[in-house]
Amino acid sequence: MIVAHCHCIVCQKRSGAGHTTGVMFPEENFTTNGTLSEFSHVSDLGKTTTHFFCTRCGSPIYAKNSEMVGFVTFSVGTLDDPNLVEPQVVVFAKHRSHWDMMDSALETFNDMPDWKPE
Repeated sequence: MIVAHCHCIVCQKRSGAGHTTGVMFPEENFTTNGTLSEFSHVSDLGKTTTHFFCTRCGSPIYAKNSEMVGFVTFSVGTLDDPNLVEPQVVVFAKHRSHWDMMDSALETFNDMPDWKPE
């Protein structure tokens, strides 16, 4: 499991904020109820990400990345208790706005690092 703050442009646009926070874990440990809609985009690194969101309220629920088959990234803000997880890394920091302050102790990557959760 990896918990990351993402500053990519798409995450900023879809959240209306400076970043999103997601927890990535194996897809086999994840189920959803209800109807979800989706949209896909190709990142500046050429990877396709598909975002799934609630058709009733529009809340982002999770995303899948073409380079990380078998894993999903769940939006931390949709958890009943988001304090159950602790951010570990910052990704796409090259797109971070100067006003969106991050904990300087977090490992920070300008792009998406080449790793998968354990």
